[in-house]
Amino acid sequence: MRSHRWVRRALYTVAILAIAFASMPSIATAQGGKTDGQKKGASLTWGPAPAQLPPGAKMAIEKGDPTKAGEFSVRLMLPDGYKIPPHFHPTDEHVRVRSGTFLAGMGDKLDPAAAKVLAPGDTILMPAGMHHWAVAKGETIVSVSGPGPFAITYVNPADAPKP
Repeated sequence: MRSHRWVRRALYTVAILAIAFASMPSIATAQGGKTDGQKKGASLTWGPAPAQLPPGAKMAIEKGDPTKAGEFSVRLMLPDGYKIPPHFHPTDEHVRVRSGTFLAGMGDKLDPAAAKVLAPGDTILMPAGMHHWAVAKGETIVSVSGPGPFAITYVNPADAPKP
C-alpha cells in the first residue's frame, strides 16, 4: 500500500515537471527569445529511426545530435500499433505528443490496459533508469528530448531489435 502512494506521488511530480519543461520553449518564443535553433515541422528531414528502435518508425532531428553529449530533440513518426517494449535510459527522457495518441506505461511488462493515454500537446517525463514502454494508437508523432548521447536498454534483451 505504501509503495503505491510513493509511485502515485512520483508520477504527479513527474507530470508537474514535464509540464514546466514543456512550457519553456513557448515562454522563450512569446518573450521574443530564441529556441536554440529548433527546427519547425515543415523544415524537418525524415529518415528511418535508429536501429536501437523497432523497425517501422521514422525520425527527424529538431535540435542537437542524439549520438553526442549535449541536449538534443528529435521527432519520431510511429505507425499505428507501433510498440516500444519495456526499456530504460541512462538519462531523463522528455516526450511531447505532436499528433495521434501515445500510450505510455511504467514497468517491466507492456500492458496497454494500464497505459497513460497521451493526446497532442501532452507531455511526460521518463526519469533516468525508470522502466517504461510505449504504443502508438493511430499514426503518432512525438518529440523526444534530453541529454545525449541517446541510449536505450531493453528490460528483456530478446526485445532489442536485431541489426
